[in-house]
Amino acid sequence: MADSFMGKAATMEIPINSNGETLAEDDSLEQAAKIQWTLDEKDLQQVMVSGPNLNETSIVSGGYGGPAGGIIPTSSIKGPAIHFNPQYVDRRRPHAPNWSGMHHSNSNQNMSVEEANRGVAVEKLDSVKKWGINTYKCTKQMFSERFGRGSRTVDLELEAQIDVLRDTKRKYESVLRLTSALTSHFYNMVQTQQALGDTFADLSQKSPELRDEFGYNAETQKLLCRNGEVLLGAINFFVSSINTLVNKTMEDTLMTIKLYEAARLEFDAYRADLEELSLGPRDAATMVRIEVSQQQYQVQRDKYERLRSDVTIKLKFLEENKVKVMHKQLLLFHNAISAYFAGNQQQLEQTLRQFNVKLKPPGSDKPSWLEES
Repeated sequence: MADSFMGKAATMEIPINSNGETLAEDDSLEQAAKIQWTLDEKDLQQVMVSGPNLNETSIVSGGYGGPAGGIIPTSSIKGPAIHFNPQYVDRRRPHAPNWSGMHHSNSNQNMSVEEANRGVAVEKLDSVKKWGINTYKCTKQMFSERFGRGSRTVDLELEAQIDVLRDTKRKYESVLRLTSALTSHFYNMVQTQQALGDTFADLSQKSPELRDEFGYNAETQKLLCRNGEVLLGAINFFVSSINTLVNKTMEDTLMTIKLYEAARLEFDAYRADLEELSLGPRDAATMVRIEVSQQQYQVQRDKYERLRSDVTIKLKFLEENKVKVMHKQLLLFHNAISAYFAGNQQQLEQTLRQFNVKLKPPGSDKPSWLEES
């Protein structure tokens, strides 16, 4: 139908006037365009209704009245296939989360956390097990020694030095306690002398008839108070040095001795366990236990030897330090006490300068107004 109409449109006559101009040119062209639009609309409706396959559609080329060869079937057009490339996905649009991947990652994390917790629990269990075995062996060895059924490793020379140190520490603690009490009593006496001297001075101003007598006693008490403060500084220095020697130096050595004694008990416990296994049957299981026991015995032996060496060295240095410190402190204490009770103020002050004892200024022991507030 369209072809016949296009054929007619190609052969229809166009009237012209005597001047060669066309008549009703605009009307004829407009009418032809309307007819062509109506035909194209009908063809499009037919295509939409019938729903042909894309491979069966055609492409029309050319103008009105064109040859039939202008109709090209799309099945004859070949081109590259269209593939989906995720690289060109529009990333501005949100995509649905991958819930399966997230669940898989969460499950992996939970498994790793559980494995870590399990490893920590196993490690703690092993440590508790080793501690229990070690405690049982040491307790067994301790009771065996107390009841005379087991043997113990004894270093006679070292044990004698340890006993001397403990006895010396007890005596030095007694000296420290007594000198601390002396310091407290002497401090109270100095404070009493100072208050008494102030009272005498006040009475000398208010009692004209006894002004000289009160004045002499006030000066004497003030002089004793000043000398007492100097002696108090010397005694405080002595007490501080003895306290450092007893509660720090000796205590550090005794802590090392305690570690040594614990290592000795463990060493004897594993030694007794190895001796007991060696006296038993020699089957395969027992040989394995003997080998393990020998390794543990060697570890405890090395620990015991190391701590014994540490104790020997510390005892040696402690004795040297004790002699040096006590020689200085005893000489200071003797010279200060002698000079004070002899009333030799110059000798007392010279003694403190000789031993580099610095006296605190009066009132330094009192808290400041900031501390009081």
